[in-house]
Amino acid sequence: MGTWSIWHWLVVLLIVLLVFGTKKLRNIGADLGGAVRGFKDGMKESSADKHSESGSSPQSQLGGRTIEGEVKDKAKT
Repeated sequence: MGTWSIWHWLVVLLIVLLVFGTKKLRNIGADLGGAVRGFKDGMKESSADKHSESGSSPQSQLGGRTIEGEVKDKAKT
């Protein structure tokens, strides 16, 4: 009773096909595949960006601008 036989899985698959239909399941599969492909492409771009940035100087990463500011102590005011 603890394990499911192949017949149980076939019945579950039949019910899922009846509820959702083959077209909707095909669309869900295509969307899932596109999401995985996009994730892989993003990971490749991210690793390529890290490799290209590791050779550059810190000054070029900041854009070469100096930002001046003033810190005010809240305890004294």
